[in-house]
Amino acid sequence: MVTFVDRVTLHLRAGKGGNGCVSVKREKFKPLAGPDGGNGGHGGDVVLVADPQVTTLLSYHHSPHRSAGNGGFGMGDHRSGAAGESLELLVPVGTVVKDESGETLVDMIEPGMRFVAAPGGLGGLGNAALANPKRKAPGFALLGTPGWEGDVLLELKTVADVALVGFPSAGKSSLIAAISAARPKIAEYPFTTLHPNLGVVQAGEQRYTVADVPGLIEGASEGKGLGLEFLRHVERCTALVHVLDCATLEPGRDPLSDLEVILAELAAYPVPDGQTPLLERPQLIALNKIDVPEAKDLADLVRPDLEARGFRVFEISTVSHEGLRQLTYALGDIVAAHRAELAATPAPERIVIRPRGSEKEFSVRVEGGTYGNIYRILGDKPVKWVQQTDFQNEEAVGYLADRLQKLGVEDQLYRSGATPGATVVIGEGDGIIFDWEPSISSNAELMTAPRGTDPRLLRDSRRTTSERREKYHDMMDAKAEARAELEAERIAERYRNEEDAE
Repeated sequence: MVTFVDRVTLHLRAGKGGNGCVSVKREKFKPLAGPDGGNGGHGGDVVLVADPQVTTLLSYHHSPHRSAGNGGFGMGDHRSGAAGESLELLVPVGTVVKDESGETLVDMIEPGMRFVAAPGGLGGLGNAALANPKRKAPGFALLGTPGWEGDVLLELKTVADVALVGFPSAGKSSLIAAISAARPKIAEYPFTTLHPNLGVVQAGEQRYTVADVPGLIEGASEGKGLGLEFLRHVERCTALVHVLDCATLEPGRDPLSDLEVILAELAAYPVPDGQTPLLERPQLIALNKIDVPEAKDLADLVRPDLEARGFRVFEISTVSHEGLRQLTYALGDIVAAHRAELAATPAPERIVIRPRGSEKEFSVRVEGGTYGNIYRILGDKPVKWVQQTDFQNEEAVGYLADRLQKLGVEDQLYRSGATPGATVVIGEGDGIIFDWEPSISSNAELMTAPRGTDPRLLRDSRRTTSERREKYHDMMDAKAEARAELEAERIAERYRNEEDAE
């Protein structure tokens, strides 16, 4: 049964924005009092929140699909739709959020940090919001846009002050159990620890956290054993404690050779940019299991060599608790000095970046096709406008054409070599396909037509009275001409018959 998960892929779906409403106010003695369609509600966001009370990603391992609420539809009488309910997902402090390509989006290292992983869709405007002095009663509204949908990778990196590193069965779990209230699994076989364990240590006035990292072996930085999976939990630690087994019975192993292997693996592990390399952080040596007489002798033998290399060495026993007090107080001094250094360092000025609107809000990409070139329009605005358009409503389609022309899309299509009837696609993939007709001009606001229609898009329009009258007169004139021709032929035939009779 899985009890600890430090990496999981979340499948997120933000809420869809609600559609705007098309409505015209009608009251007694106030016929056609004006549009009163309300706006649709915005879709809910999916927000990640760093919570110190959460220690694992286990709940997301069992149920990775999460979605927020959709926005409500707008209604008449200027009533806006309800906003979709946002979804807050609690994650452990130290969680790194990455996109599908592996690029880091945010590092949630502070309690209470919030990150909108999936923004909700925008609610569509009702026809009341679209009305203006020229378009007094729009017969259309904008649709809500879909919310963001995709996958994000959550990767937990333990936030602790001190990390215990060493070979499997070196006594790291026993050490954290002896100096804190943590109760990790302890057994006489290697790789007993399959996930990091955290413990809180009180040393005088100093309180700090210690992480028990699973055992490392040679080649851990290259993926051997469990080291590569859990070395990332050492990244955030202030100090390292090398727990060396002085009572090991394995041939070819001793504290000095074990230390060399661990140092090599720590040096080979790359830390993120801006962080101190692992071997440049404070390091202490804990020679463990000195309650065994042979181990005590070995510890006394190797201690001078370790101290000659600049390490502070502590001989400890997790069974008799010998040397634990000195070790915990030494670690407390290191953590206190690091915290004081951070407090003395002035915090960098918080820079708020507000990106300006791009001068080029869209682009036209020419793609070759079987039946000629395809002109693909890319950009946030055109794609969003297409999503907001109800293509069953001619007036809405005309409004979209006006927006695209005012943005300069039509001029850019001309410059790209597009001709009338060319295939135009808005957005990536299949997108929305149009047959471009540049004759559609941006003067819909000055045209008079029934609500929901656009005379520029009418192909089989009904004839006007004058057109029907003109056609009727043409038909009557044609009949009169035909009768005159027949009468002239009849008279000519009669004259011929009379001449023959004479």
